[in-house]
Parts: sequence; structure tokens; C-alpha cells
Amino acid sequence: MTVRVGLVGAGSMAQYHIAGCRNAGAAITAVTDRNEESGRPLAQKLNARFFPDLTAMLASGLVDAVIILTPNRFHAPMTLEALAAGVHVFCEKPPAITAEETVAMRDAARSADRTLMFNLNNRARADVRAIVDFLKAGKAGRVNSAQAVWIRRTGIPGFGGWFTTRELAGGGPLIDLLHMLDLALCFLGEPEPDCVLAQTFDDFISNPDFRGPWGAARMDGITDVENACHGFVRFKTGQVLTLRCSWAEMIRAEEISVSFQGTRAGGMLHRTFEVDGDETTTRDLCELYWQDGARPVNREIEFAREESMGRIESAENFIRVLKGEAEPLNTPDDAVKLMKIIDAAYRSAATGAPVFVETV
Repeated sequence: MTVRVGLVGAGSMAQYHIAGCRNAGAAITAVTDRNEESGRPLAQKLNARFFPDLTAMLASGLVDAVIILTPNRFHAPMTLEALAAGVHVFCEKPPAITAEETVAMRDAARSADRTLMFNLNNRARADVRAIVDFLKAGKAGRVNSAQAVWIRRTGIPGFGGWFTTRELAGGGPLIDLLHMLDLALCFLGEPEPDCVLAQTFDDFISNPDFRGPWGAARMDGITDVENACHGFVRFKTGQVLTLRCSWAEMIRAEEISVSFQGTRAGGMLHRTFEVDGDETTTRDLCELYWQDGARPVNREIEFAREESMGRIESAENFIRVLKGEAEPLNTPDDAVKLMKIIDAAYRSAATGAPVFVETV
């Protein structure tokens, strides 16, 4: 079975999805991008057909699945259009702007009987898979708590562009750097959130000194999102989670980590940077902790580092799911829970009060 894939967006992220599709034996047959100067050359390079928009691509009958690689605001409407056309969807993160949109996407996939997955790519990393296997074997016991951290000192992406424009992005680092929050939910067993208390900060969001190396900066553009968010989540199971997300904050350097504490063991994934955004200055660590009677045991897990942080493997997993060769690394229900927490965190920060989350 050869899956025919259409790329909706020809930006820098496309390279990982192309590699993942090829690894799984898929054929990229179509490309669309509102910027024809980017989209048409990529289509020619891939020997694919270029289309002016998604509607034309879907009407062509040339695709079985699409990969959505657009700014956040367009994730939901494009996904819904593709599902309505009977096409499977792999959508970049975040799933959508709001939990309400994500619920609509999930329900549409169910109604259409089509696969919907999201590029929560860190779930595909080798160190994450090692932790998940450890947890599934019950070796940690009940996981009571977790901590999700992705913080930067000078890392505002696309300063003044769509990344920093709430209407297009939905928010700042909380919705952009959601990967460690997603992994924490995975390690906790995907519990239903009950209550969220959070605070956002915007002290540095309009200061170009804090911009990062990603995206084209527009010094006269919009910067109306947060530069940092700190919060606490309680789940209906009694489990708890703390989160720290920032693009610009007074710390030593960028740090990415998720930790968990269970009744039998705990663990941590940790990446530190000497220089924000410079992958050549990073150090990775994956550890497990437990007690042998009164003796503490600390075990470091060795793993093959994936330079794409799982992006290639994540796209490959989507294709293999369609071919019946693999189980999905994430589900629409996972995405709904993730977005419910993000929604509640923004509402809590706006109101200054805890927000209780409804089960949808």
C-alpha cells in the first residue's frame, strides 16, 4: 500500500515530514503553499503537483492524506476541510488555537472514520520511548506528580511575526513549547485535568533583545502574547503537574526537561543548552531513580540521540499507522486534554483565579 501525501505548507518543517514519509514508503504527490515562490519549487523538487490552495488539492483526488504545516490559526479549518473530503490528517503542533477547535477536529475525524494525528514529535524520541516502556511495565508504580519545563533566556521566535501575534498563534510559549507538557501528560497516563492555576508574564515580549534565531523578525510587528507562563495542574485522579514555559526569562540558558515521581520509581529527561537555540552546545540526560531497601539507585539510560527531536520518526509513525504497521504515538483525545489545560491556564492567568476544567 502506497500512501499518497499532500504537503500543506512548504516551510522549514517540511523537510522532516518529507524524510518521515519517505522512510515509511509514502509518495508525496502534491504541495500547496500560499507563497508560490516557496511551494512550486518544492513541488518540482519532489516531482509532485503544485496547487494554489488546499481546496484544489483535495478536489484533485491525488492525496490519501495531508500534512498541515501552517500557522496555528489555520490548523483547525484546514483539518476539518480535509477530513470532510475523506482524507487522513497529520497536523503540526499545536493541535489548534483552542480546546473547542480541537474537540471539533476529534469529532470530525470520528465521523469521517479517518485518522487524525498531531506532530507531538518528542513522543518519538528514543529516550522518551525508553521511559514509556518503563512506565508501561509498571516499574514506577503509580505516578503521582510530574514537572514540565521548556524555558529560554533569549528565544522569542519570529519576533513581530505570526508567532508573536495572538490572533494567528493563539498565545506565546505556553502553546508553542507545549511538548514537555505533552510528555508529562503521557508519563502521568493521560489523566483528565480538574483544575488549573497559572500566571503569564509579558515583561520582555516587545523587547527585540530577547528575540531568538528562528523566523524572520519584524521590528514593527505585533507582540501581544506572553513571554512566560508558570502554572499548576491538578487532575481528577489526584495527580499533579507543574509547568514552566518561557521564550524570554532571566535564567542561565535554555532548558528542556520533564520529570516524574512514582510510588516505586521516578525519572527525568533533561536537555541543557550553553547557548539558546544552539544544538551544538546541548547535553542530554535520561535517568531513572528507585530505592533498593535503604540504598538509593540512580540509573542513566543510554540512547541514540535523534537530531530532529523525533520529528522525522513522528511523521513516519503517521504513515505506518495508515498502513496498519504501527500504533499511533498520540490520539485526538490526547490532544483535547492537552489543549484543555492550555485553555484553562490562559483563562486562569486572565482572571487571577483557578479554573476548573470540564470533561468533553
